[in-house]
Amino acid sequence: KPLVSTFIVPQLRQSVQSVLDRALKGDETSNYELEFRTKTNETRYLLVNATTRRNAESHIVGVVGVAQDVTETTKHDRAVKSMAEELRQLVDTANAPIFGIDVHGNVNEWNDKTAEITGFRKEEALNKPLVSTFIVPQLRQSVQSVLERALKGDETSNYELEFRTKTNETRYLLVNATTRRNAESHIVGVVGVAQDVTETTKHDRAVKSMAEELRQLVDTANAPIFGIDVHGNVNEWNDKTAEITGFKIEEALNKPLVSTFIVPQLRQSVQNVLDRALKGDE
Repeated sequence: KPLVSTFIVPQLRQSVQSVLDRALKGDETSNYELEFRTKTNETRYLLVNATTRRNAESHIVGVVGVAQDVTETTKHDRAVKSMAEELRQLVDTANAPIFGIDVHGNVNEWNDKTAEITGFRKEEALNKPLVSTFIVPQLRQSVQSVLERALKGDETSNYELEFRTKTNETRYLLVNATTRRNAESHIVGVVGVAQDVTETTKHDRAVKSMAEELRQLVDTANAPIFGIDVHGNVNEWNDKTAEITGFKIEEALNKPLVSTFIVPQLRQSVQNVLDRALKGDE
């Protein structure tokens, strides 16, 4: 039976024919992987040495293949490769920023979402030092410390860092810094899986700024402003109130307003007003 057309899978027939043709000219091939088709139409993977066969007069009369059946190894390797490709696809297309560094701190992982958020394409980021290139100056030292700890196996969760984008804007990321290990469990880098919290962080900072501004306005207002909690104890006492009463804020806080600062003959009526206000009747 013709070896190639009968036993070799169609997609390899041309290349196997070439190997055999060369061997028939005396050009032997070692460790050539081919796929044999079995009688039950399965595929076996063989690692073959194609050796020229000669007769007593040294004339070439054929080719002998000495093979090793590597079917299980090949299937395993292909399964691992397929899984690696699938994981690569998942990382690249994930809806979360994923980036990584090697043991020298240079970028070796930069998925599509990271590129989208920062404006730096993967090819622009790879092999660049992560901290000095992409982290805002005031956080470089702390981020470097987080990465160095992760490179020693001490991982960090929910660490907020500020990435500098290509347009010099700032993006706020909440990051889990995970140690990356090779097949022998040696540490080879760090992977950061992040959540973009830019809008939330900007909102929180705006609220905090507004609260600080209101606090400043209350403290420095040209009118007395004071307040109580639900138990009637002082929890607000601005500068003007302190000036008028002579009681500094630290002297007034947590004291019962009515019994401490209201003249006796008005305590009952003032208490009634406060009680109604605490019920929503202002």
